[in-house]
Amino acid sequence: MRKINIIPDCILLIFVLMTISCKKDFLDKNPLDQISSGTFWKTEDDVKMALTGCYSRLQSNFLGFDRVFLEAYSDNAYEQFTWWFDFADFQLGNINPSTSTLHKFYDNPYSGIASCNFFLENVDKTPISDDAKNEYKAEVKFLRALFYFDLVNYFGPVIIYKETPANVDAAKIKQSSIADALAFIYEDLDNAIANLPDTRYESNAVKGSAMALKVRVLLYDKKWQEAADLANQIITGGVFQLSTDYKGLFLTTTQQDNSEIMFSTRYSSPNNYQGDYLGYDIQLGWQAWIGATQDLIDDYECIDGKPISLSSLYDPANPYKNRDPRLDMTIRLPGEIWLDPSGVNFPTDPNPTGYSFEKYVDLSRLPFSYSKANLTDQAMIHIRYADVLLMYAEAKNEVSGPDAGVYQAINEVRGRQGINMPPVDETIYNTQATLRDYIRHERRVEFALEGERFFDIRRWHIADTKFPTLKNPAGVPLKFDEKNYLLPFPQSEIDIDPELDQNPGY
Repeated sequence: MRKINIIPDCILLIFVLMTISCKKDFLDKNPLDQISSGTFWKTEDDVKMALTGCYSRLQSNFLGFDRVFLEAYSDNAYEQFTWWFDFADFQLGNINPSTSTLHKFYDNPYSGIASCNFFLENVDKTPISDDAKNEYKAEVKFLRALFYFDLVNYFGPVIIYKETPANVDAAKIKQSSIADALAFIYEDLDNAIANLPDTRYESNAVKGSAMALKVRVLLYDKKWQEAADLANQIITGGVFQLSTDYKGLFLTTTQQDNSEIMFSTRYSSPNNYQGDYLGYDIQLGWQAWIGATQDLIDDYECIDGKPISLSSLYDPANPYKNRDPRLDMTIRLPGEIWLDPSGVNFPTDPNPTGYSFEKYVDLSRLPFSYSKANLTDQAMIHIRYADVLLMYAEAKNEVSGPDAGVYQAINEVRGRQGINMPPVDETIYNTQATLRDYIRHERRVEFALEGERFFDIRRWHIADTKFPTLKNPAGVPLKFDEKNYLLPFPQSEIDIDPELDQNPGY
């Protein structure tokens, strides 16, 4: 496996030249003569630069650092600063084609797709072996599938560009059906699976990460047996294992060569840090831009494996004692002390829920500051092995209900070293319906603040029933209509492309 450093400064200029794709101009072909002429695509180093440009798209908005903020458009969190993503309004049903945040959902995946198509259309010019080309192409097809799958999750039927449009008018086409979009995604992933190495590397696509992404697509497509079979291939393959350090999964120093991380967006401080506002340590740990809901807090069990409503260990006067260890590793609980090197408790800014997030926050960097030496570079995880185990459990349960393999997969996640939650109570969760609910619970607490809840509640079609049971910090009930399972296309895209049909209800 040729490891590619995603973010070296020396290639940023070439990346910019290659990938100034026109978000507003339908991916029309860029004026790239200075690259596609005799000055580029001559050596394998040129290919690596171009590949880096494709990977670098993962650092944009919800493809990278900002993905955790999708929690604030779920039942897991509220957004404190409404000027950031508008998610506080989204949760109240206030979303329309002119909502500014929609462009973050729409533009960045298509920019990534443009980069991928440009790569695939030019890489054959390079005089390297067919085996090398096929592996590089497989990485790019994995990325293109990832970008398109995000778009399908957000918008449903979307425009599919299998190659760069010849001109602006050629880009003005009607969206494809969800089925056709998924077929193209499967095609790219099957190519990636066939040509990527069966190894482990957390920030480049490998066979296992392509397989895991395909499992996600199969679950979305409700192809339960295929999803269970493919997830089981990953499990029995033995390339990936659960980390013994749950908290360390989300910290830079323990993310390198981590056995659980199957694919991630990597950053590197001080020149390639997270986001425009200095990253997770400041936005999550210090300024508490989003706060966890009480509903999420209450979903963490007691250490006896029982919900707080049934456990004799739960004490309302001391509600965080004897709880699933993942609660304290994910949330800065009220009264929790974060000591800086001088022994002073570092305060988190107030947020309306009282629960700021701790996952992805590196307390070794206390006290947090805007100093360049203190910038955040934790990798944002897209896929990890715990997800494969729980996807297997979900798919297998949908095929045939509870069995030993389903329980084993769930218990492996719950029982990881340092978490040690008891096994699933098989006397209670012994039907397909009850175990389905339990798997959903387990996914919620395992992946809180990783952006997965945004996708899960839509895939399960439960957002319209769950949102109205909750109120925002101002006491206003949340709202989620049937139409909100798909986002509206940005109005500017509708205005430019007369072939693009707006999603129903908008």
